[in-house]
Amino acid sequence: MTHRTSAESRSSRRDSPFPAVANADIHHVRETIITWFETAARPLPWRDADTSAWAVLVSEIMSQQTPVSRVEPRWREWMHKWPTPADLAQAPTAEVLHSWDRLGYPRRALRLQEAARVIAEDLDGHVPQTAQELERLPGIGSYTAAAVASFAHGERTTVLDTNVRRVLIRLFAGRDRPSASPGRAETEWASQFVPETNHEKWNAGVMEFGALVCTARNPQCETCPLSDMCAWQKAGRPASAVKPKTQKWAGTDRQLRGAIMDVLKSAHEHSDGAHFGCVSFDLFTASIAEVDPELLDSLPTHTSTKLAQVRELSADPDRISRLIGDLISDGLAAQDGERLRLPG
Repeated sequence: MTHRTSAESRSSRRDSPFPAVANADIHHVRETIITWFETAARPLPWRDADTSAWAVLVSEIMSQQTPVSRVEPRWREWMHKWPTPADLAQAPTAEVLHSWDRLGYPRRALRLQEAARVIAEDLDGHVPQTAQELERLPGIGSYTAAAVASFAHGERTTVLDTNVRRVLIRLFAGRDRPSASPGRAETEWASQFVPETNHEKWNAGVMEFGALVCTARNPQCETCPLSDMCAWQKAGRPASAVKPKTQKWAGTDRQLRGAIMDVLKSAHEHSDGAHFGCVSFDLFTASIAEVDPELLDSLPTHTSTKLAQVRELSADPDRISRLIGDLISDGLAAQDGERLRLPG
């Protein structure tokens, strides 16, 4: 079935960042994506009908800037350990950070535990139902609040992640990708596409469409059911004049912070009770010639291997000391005298 754009759509200014869209086009896109989603959706566990609002919240926090393939096994383990907000609220912070494993941005784990404490202590264990209420929780932004309110409670919200924004911008504005972050104008423009009914299917469907079909790289335009009306496709799929910012990893402070955290996680995991999984500051900052051999020998083999990786990344004691100080300030590490460990 072909689809012709209406006169209203054709009359919109080409350079308009958020052009007017005819009702017929809105309806066509809604129906196409919802129908596509009903057969193409990945069987993700947090989409099950009996998934709790808490489990949905955990999945959304974990999925921020992290591929679903990495999130799913960690989410299953997490929900087995801490199936309710009260369970996570009472967990030792060191165990929370250790269980976060390689999901990245470990401060998300701390914010999630803070939110769990508010839910358990102030809200009788119930995850707030509206996006407005959800945004009052620690670490919950507008996107996460809208997503949880939609997927867990059925509130009609405008869920705008990178995938959704890319689909809409390509379809109607003819641009390769959206701006770095959505503003009020884009949010208001995107809200018109959310139907009064089946809005949960639309929100989930358009996200999935962006993840599987209208991808950032190598989009599946040949099999896209909306290619005949896509403004970006009609324009010849022009590349954006501004290159996307990519976060370098190798050699960065972020990589070194992660390596230091890996040492502390290993020490926690392999602790036999002595020093509660602590690692001497000197082992991080002193030169190899100055390291006390007995201190080094006291570490489990796995932990000493992780420590060697830190030293391979940087031999600058001032840089390492600065990053350790940052980890302590962020609540990701704690100091016991001359020793370092995971907090709580």
